[in-house]
Order: sequence, then C-alpha cells, then structure tokens
Amino acid sequence: MSATTIPSNTKWWNGGRSPFDISYGKVMMWYFLMSDAFTFGAFIISYATLRFSMNSWVDANQVFNAFPGLHGADLPLAFVSLMTFILIFSSVTMVLAVHEGHNMNKKGVEKYMLWTILGGAAFLGCQAWEWTHLLTGEHFILSKEGVLSALNTTPSHNPWGIDHVDKAAVIGALPKASPELLTAMIHEHNHAFNAQGLGTAQLVEEATKLVNAGTVHVGSQGPPAFGSYFFGITGFHGFHVFSGVVINVIMYLKTKLGHFDQRGHYEMIEKAGLYWHFVDLVWVFVFLCFYLV
Repeated sequence: MSATTIPSNTKWWNGGRSPFDISYGKVMMWYFLMSDAFTFGAFIISYATLRFSMNSWVDANQVFNAFPGLHGADLPLAFVSLMTFILIFSSVTMVLAVHEGHNMNKKGVEKYMLWTILGGAAFLGCQAWEWTHLLTGEHFILSKEGVLSALNTTPSHNPWGIDHVDKAAVIGALPKASPELLTAMIHEHNHAFNAQGLGTAQLVEEATKLVNAGTVHVGSQGPPAFGSYFFGITGFHGFHVFSGVVINVIMYLKTKLGHFDQRGHYEMIEKAGLYWHFVDLVWVFVFLCFYLV
C-alpha cells in the first residue's frame, strides 16, 4: 500500500482567514499577549514567593494612604482605587470604540478612542505622582503598633524604612493621642529618647504641638526588596500603558484620516483593543499583589 504524496508547494494557510476563523493579525496579537502574560506572570510569581517567605512586610494601608491635595490625610488605598477606576473606565470606552468600528461609525470611533487616550494619559499621570510621592514625599505612620514595630526592629528589617528613632515620627504617629498615651509611649521607650537630651515633659509638650500641627515627616523608601519589585513591576506595566496610549493615538489619527473607511473595516481598532484590555487585566493582578495582599 503506497502512501499518499502531498505536493511540496501545497499552501495550508495563505495568511487570510485562519483555521480559527479569525484574521492572521488577530492570531499574532494573541500570541504576543500570551508571551507577555508569561513575562508578567514570572515577575508576579517571583514577588509572591519572596513576599510570603518573609515574616514582616510593608503594610499597604500605611504606605499607600496619601492623596494629592490632601496633605496628611489618612486615606488607605483611595488614590490607587482612583487609578484603577480610571483604567477600567478607559477599557469601557475602548469596548465602545470597537463596537462603533463594527458599525462603521467613524465619528463614534474617534470619540471613544479619544476618551480611551485621555484615560490612559490620566493613569500615567497618577502613577507619576505616586512614584514621586513614594521617593521624595512625606509618609505618615498612623498606628501605635506600627510605631512600636519600627522602634523594636533593626534598620535592615524595618518595615517602614526608618533608620533612626525620630521623636517627631514616633509621636506624630498618634495624631489623636492623649497626653497620657504619649507619656506612656515615651516612658516605654525612654532609652531611645535619652540621646536627644529632652525630658519627658518637654517631649510631651513638643509632641502635642506636632500632633496639633499634623506634620510628621518620615522619609522612607521601604525594604529594598519591596521597592525593587514595586517600581520594577509597576514600571513595566506603566511602560505597557504608555505603549498602549501611543498605539491608540496612532489608531485615532488613522481613523480621523479615513484610512479604515478606505479599507472597509476597523479591525486595527479591535487589535488595539485586545492589547488595551490585556494591560487593564494585568493591572488587576498588580493591584491585588502590591496593594491588597
């Protein structure tokens, strides 16, 4: 029985419609997104492995509690929640842009692509503020437990990054504290304050002023491992958002110039939408790992 011979020049797929009934461009976009997902997955798994192998770690409610324009306010995760809302909103407008493209509505695509671009740019602006604040801004510690932990740990394992005992940082950590509680804390760690040459009464008086003024300055970048992973992974994601904004701007301009009407379809908008939704989905995992867990 002879085997069937297949001609060597047989074309199995000419690059038009694929066996999955989608275009070649969409297949390649899915391949790219899959490989990118592996990269993000490796980063997040590496972070999670280190995170859960350590006894102490950063408390997200204390580190990410600032909000632009509200100096000294204790609003845990409020700003990052706003960032998440902005990114999800931009994903919704991208869905609407793709929908308008299916209907061959040029004006509708332009409108929703512009909203998507503005959403991406707003997210990048928020991330820039957050990075600047974490690197150069003021950080507020607002729990007695956190203060005691900072005092009782060595600088190399200090979850707040405080490398010396600072009376302003310690006492300012209790903005609603009574003088009695302040006195108790000072007595509890009296050995730590002796070097500052201030008596208990003076410290209490100065502490009360600091509490009333609400000004406590704790310059902190946190544990090196946390900083490396946080800035590395959020920066990598931010680069993807920036790339997506650039792509969306190009798609917006091509729409405005009528290129897709000339082709008879808006598939490029759909492929840009796949990338943008992937960026939004990755942020969900980044948000979960760094801000919630």
